[in-house]
Amino acid sequence: MNSEIRDYIINNFKDDEKDTIRSAIEDSINDNDEVALPGLGIFFLLNWEESTEEERNKIIDNIYKKIKKGT
Repeated sequence: MNSEIRDYIINNFKDDEKDTIRSAIEDSINDNDEVALPGLGIFFLLNWEESTEEERNKIIDNIYKKIKKGT
Protein backbone atom coordinates (compact mmCIF):
# COMPACT_ATOMS: atom_id res chain seq x y z
CA MET A 1 0.00 0.00 0.00
CA ASN A 2 1.23 3.48 -0.80
CA SER A 3 3.02 4.91 2.25
CA GLU A 4 1.66 8.38 1.43
CA ILE A 5 -1.88 7.11 1.97
CA ARG A 6 -0.84 5.34 5.17
CA ASP A 7 0.86 8.47 6.50
CA TYR A 8 -2.12 10.63 5.53
CA ILE A 9 -4.62 8.40 7.35
CA ILE A 10 -2.46 8.09 10.46
CA ASN A 11 -1.76 11.83 10.60
CA ASN A 12 -5.43 12.61 10.01
CA PHE A 13 -6.44 10.68 13.15
CA LYS A 14 -3.37 11.03 15.38
CA ASP A 15 -4.86 13.74 17.61
CA ASP A 16 -8.34 12.18 17.81
CA GLU A 17 -9.86 10.35 20.73
CA LYS A 18 -10.83 6.67 20.59
CA ASP A 19 -14.53 7.47 20.19
CA THR A 20 -13.79 9.58 17.10
CA ILE A 21 -11.87 6.73 15.51
CA ARG A 22 -14.64 4.29 16.40
CA SER A 23 -17.26 6.61 14.92
CA ALA A 24 -15.26 6.96 11.71
CA ILE A 25 -15.07 3.17 11.38
CA GLU A 26 -18.73 2.58 12.21
CA ASP A 27 -19.97 5.40 9.99
CA SER A 28 -17.91 4.11 7.06
CA ILE A 29 -19.30 0.61 7.51
CA ASN A 30 -22.90 1.69 8.10
CA ASP A 31 -22.84 4.02 5.08
CA ASN A 32 -21.21 1.39 2.82
CA ASP A 33 -18.72 4.12 1.99
CA GLU A 34 -16.30 2.53 -0.47
CA VAL A 35 -14.24 5.72 -0.53
CA ALA A 36 -13.34 4.93 3.09
CA LEU A 37 -11.98 1.46 2.28
CA PRO A 38 -8.34 2.58 2.05
CA GLY A 39 -8.62 4.18 5.49
CA LEU A 40 -10.25 1.09 6.94
CA GLY A 41 -7.46 -0.94 5.36
CA ILE A 42 -4.91 1.20 7.20
CA PHE A 43 -6.78 0.65 10.47
CA PHE A 44 -6.78 -3.08 9.77
CA LEU A 45 -3.04 -3.00 9.02
CA LEU A 46 -2.31 -1.17 12.29
CA ASN A 47 -4.45 -3.66 14.19
CA TRP A 48 -2.80 -6.64 12.49
CA GLU A 49 0.71 -5.36 13.21
CA GLU A 50 -0.07 -5.06 16.93
CA SER A 51 -1.93 -8.36 17.26
CA THR A 52 -0.61 -11.54 18.78
CA GLU A 53 -0.75 -14.75 16.77
CA GLU A 54 -3.81 -15.77 18.78
CA GLU A 55 -5.55 -12.48 18.00
CA ARG A 56 -4.64 -12.80 14.31
CA ASN A 57 -6.15 -16.28 14.22
CA LYS A 58 -9.35 -14.90 15.77
CA ILE A 59 -9.48 -12.13 13.16
CA ILE A 60 -9.03 -14.68 10.36
CA ASP A 61 -11.67 -16.96 11.92
CA ASN A 62 -14.15 -14.06 12.03
CA ILE A 63 -13.44 -13.04 8.43
CA TYR A 64 -13.61 -16.65 7.25
CA LYS A 65 -16.97 -17.25 8.95
CA LYS A 66 -18.44 -14.08 7.51
CA ILE A 67 -17.23 -14.91 3.99
CA LYS A 68 -18.67 -18.42 4.23
CA LYS A 69 -22.04 -16.96 5.30
CA GLY A 70 -21.97 -14.79 2.21
CA THR A 71 -22.30 -11.37 3.86
